[in-house]
Amino acid sequence: MKLGAVTYNVLRGWDLETIITKLEEAGFEAVELRTGTGHGVEPDTTAEERARIRQRFANSGIRLWGLGSACEFHSPDDAERAAQVALAKRFIDLARDVGAVGVKVRPNGLPDGVPTETTVGRIAECLLELGRYAEQHGVEVWLEVHGRGTQEPRIMEQIMASVNHPYVGVCWNSNSTDVVNGSIRENFERLKPWIKSVHINELSNDYPWRELFTLLRESGYDRYTLMEAQQSCEPERFMRYYRALWRELNRP
Repeated sequence: MKLGAVTYNVLRGWDLETIITKLEEAGFEAVELRTGTGHGVEPDTTAEERARIRQRFANSGIRLWGLGSACEFHSPDDAERAAQVALAKRFIDLARDVGAVGVKVRPNGLPDGVPTETTVGRIAECLLELGRYAEQHGVEVWLEVHGRGTQEPRIMEQIMASVNHPYVGVCWNSNSTDVVNGSIRENFERLKPWIKSVHINELSNDYPWRELFTLLRESGYDRYTLMEAQQSCEPERFMRYYRALWRELNRP
């Protein structure tokens, strides 16, 4: 496993050059560029700029791991879901052009008054369409374990089992709802077949981090764990501290 960062929130407001430079200095290895956080890598980025971004990462020590969209597919409104799918396809095109491995999407909750199985089916239908599109472009789609109700691993398991596409996976999000009697093993096992990216947050809280890292290693996970922590008034210092703590928790 390797350590990366999401630009939400510690890196928020930094331009692309600052992000790459600061990550290199702090010993990080990858980044997920969360939409709307100031880096400027968005679906309306020009073709010329996309080529420049791709080359800049290629010349750096930082892997452009993913694009963190806010596309979500739980709405009961057909037109809204279609619009979100169309936007997600634009992010997939962007990922292909700038060299990102995947695009993060999410559900954002179970709508009131709608049967859970109906929402699960709607999300899965959208993801299957995106998976087929993403496969054509060599890009993965990562469904973040996110949202009221939808962040429950058993619900996420139902979604992923319904999608069953090799280019659609899960972004483990290190939520408190993962924990059952102090352990995440039960829920990790639910989602293990689909874990393609991992968000980690405050390593000093009481989430069972050492167990997570152990389970990831045992599963053969050799990708990135991405810092998604709260903003800091001393971000460079915080990043160095975070990396040191990550290395300790990740020690076999």
